Amino acid sequence: MCVSHRHAPAPGVSPRLRRNIVTTTPIPNNETAPEAAPSTIEEAAVSTTIAASEVPEHPFARIGEDGTVYVKDGDEERVIGGFPEGIPASPYALYERRYADLEATIKLFEDRLGTLSPRDIDQTLATLREQVASPNVIGDIPALRERVAAVEKAAEERKEIAREERKAAKAAALAERTSVVERAEAIVAQDPAKTHWKQSGQTLRDLLDEWKNLQRRGPRLEKAIEDELWKRFSSARTQFDRHRRQFFSQLDQAQSEAKRVKEALIAEAEALSSSVDWSRTSGAYRELMNRWKAAPRASRKEDDALWARFRAAQQVFFDARRAKDEATDAEYRDNLVAKEAILVDAEAILPVTDIDRAKAQLRQIQDRWEEVGRVPSADLHRIEGRLRAVEAAVREAEEKEWRRTNPETRARAAGMVGQLEEQIAQLERSLSEAEAKGDEKAARNVREALETKRAWLAQISSSME
Repeated sequence: MCVSHRHAPAPGVSPRLRRNIVTTTPIPNNETAPEAAPSTIEEAAVSTTIAASEVPEHPFARIGEDGTVYVKDGDEERVIGGFPEGIPASPYALYERRYADLEATIKLFEDRLGTLSPRDIDQTLATLREQVASPNVIGDIPALRERVAAVEKAAEERKEIAREERKAAKAAALAERTSVVERAEAIVAQDPAKTHWKQSGQTLRDLLDEWKNLQRRGPRLEKAIEDELWKRFSSARTQFDRHRRQFFSQLDQAQSEAKRVKEALIAEAEALSSSVDWSRTSGAYRELMNRWKAAPRASRKEDDALWARFRAAQQVFFDARRAKDEATDAEYRDNLVAKEAILVDAEAILPVTDIDRAKAQLRQIQDRWEEVGRVPSADLHRIEGRLRAVEAAVREAEEKEWRRTNPETRARAAGMVGQLEEQIAQLERSLSEAEAKGDEKAARNVREALETKRAWLAQISSSME
């Protein structure tokens, strides 16, 4: 049995779709001589031939006496191949397999229609229409065409959905990439004085990575739109770098000026460190400290070093002053003991019973106090306060005695006593009348007035004693 000339295979499914649509055995067209049934040399060697009269009937095909294979394609009959060197025992099998492969391709397209792009759909439909036009297969060919026609309608609906999906995806992609650009522009718009440069720089790098990821995995935008967004993003990065360079350049200048100012203050502090004019120099150091606080800051490392030098210069002076004060305090401790003994005598004057005697004792104590001299500064306010309290008590006793013995004051007091006694007598009579009438309200008002007048009388009488 020899093999007849083969037809060129019909176009298969688009190579772009091989990940989505499994290609089938190519279906040859019948443009040339009929094709022999065996597909390989091995198959031809083992095939068993039969007579034309022994060929079984088939609803969609027949084989002529000469081995020609005919297929029923609707109301027509056409040649799709032949067996010039003998009819094999299964003459329809090859063409039935081809039918099954074509049917499977259509089924796969139907199943995966919802996942395909409009371009892939159009390419696959074009291939299917070509394959079912005049396929060299045996089976219900009109049914295949009907399925292709039906899936074409569904494909149109799917393409519209796919177009809307792509439109939505592009809108989302535009929003995402615009967001990246706007976040980058927001970083650039920050006040340079308040910008965290390291953190902001890292954020910009992260945004660049995000942009690249969106470009790789997301749908492509129109070139004009994409170019405009990238121009904005690139401009933001460029501006950020320029602002950062300007900021640190200005910062370097400011820190250099701060260093110069503070080194001048350090020089002044060091010049004062050996002074023994304690009061004036202490004031000078306070003024230097105020100027230091008002001065600009250098870099943290330099500022800490400058501050250490400034404090060291001050410390020399204050250590010397403290040593002097400690020596002086040691000298004054004996004075403190003496003055505390004087305070015992001073506080013994109280309470004052004899004004003249108390005043004489206080004058002696004051003279002794002045003779003793200074005490340690830490104790000064304490012991001075105790003496001032004794002096105040004597003055108060003296003033009270003067008020008591002053004729003019006593006369005024006596007059007030007489008035109050007369008013009290009148109120007592009014109280009796109110109680006799049973007028409790009037009686209550009179009692309150009586209580007040009696209190005044008692106070004035006490001051006259």
